[in-house]
Amino acid sequence: MGQTLCICSRGSITIDNKKYYFVQKLDEGGFSYVDLVEGAKDGHFYALKRILCHDREGRQEAQTEVEMHQIFNHPNVLSLVAHTFVDRGGKTEAWLLLPYIRKGSLWSVLEKLRDKGSSMPEKQVLQILRGICSGLKTIHEKGYAHRDLKPTNVLLDEDDGPLLMDLGSMNRARIEVRGTREAMTIQDWAAQRCTISYRAPELFNVESHCIIDERTDIWSLGCVLYCMMMLEGPYDMVFQKGDSVALAVQNPVTIPQSCSYSEGLQMLLSSIMVSNPQERPNITWVLDQVQDLQSRSPNTQTNMV
Repeated sequence: MGQTLCICSRGSITIDNKKYYFVQKLDEGGFSYVDLVEGAKDGHFYALKRILCHDREGRQEAQTEVEMHQIFNHPNVLSLVAHTFVDRGGKTEAWLLLPYIRKGSLWSVLEKLRDKGSSMPEKQVLQILRGICSGLKTIHEKGYAHRDLKPTNVLLDEDDGPLLMDLGSMNRARIEVRGTREAMTIQDWAAQRCTISYRAPELFNVESHCIIDERTDIWSLGCVLYCMMMLEGPYDMVFQKGDSVALAVQNPVTIPQSCSYSEGLQMLLSSIMVSNPQERPNITWVLDQVQDLQSRSPNTQTNMV
């Protein structure tokens, strides 16, 4: 928190020998802050994410997030402009300079639709879904999984092109669990890092001998698709009412009778949200289905990556 005051009072910060002026706060979380800054030379706006590292483990987690950004160069994965670690008074902050996406998150767009009593056109749902799938595909192909896919972690540019963000929970796609202790370690990690109402069923009660893989993201992708269609996640109300999400995710997802989207899109949603990860499709199959639905849907844009 002290660093925030420091930025405001000085009015500017320097990363990689380039000066940026503080404009305003954008967001604040448990261990991070996001500020809007302006490049002194280029006049462009950027989002400065500042992660508070309370210990060596925290610093390593921030370093991992930086490395995840550096691995991927894809139009549907948010890029990292620059970064630095700042040490002040025994405390460390990781500063990540990211592009500023003016339109904001997918969640903020869905909230506005809900407030207006409106809904998202199917062609827009498919366009955004295709971009998310493209970003996930490149992540999975490099042997990683996002692990915290949700509408607030998807930014939308002016053309509704989605960008996957918040790569701090990413890790190797394939995790082999050998024994009860390892299972509990992963379960505890998931409880801390994977948002409960978008968390895959296999992460609630991790079996003592199993393989967790990238299909945790496919489940979360289904929850995101449901949210685009219904303007709320399938388990948001379960969580808000204090009921057990862990129990709810064991049952097939229920699509409301009032759903006005095509049978093809509803079938895709049902095929993604399968409780048993072994029966869940991979991202290549999902992307193929989305492209097929786009080709059959009139006036649907198909110029996504």
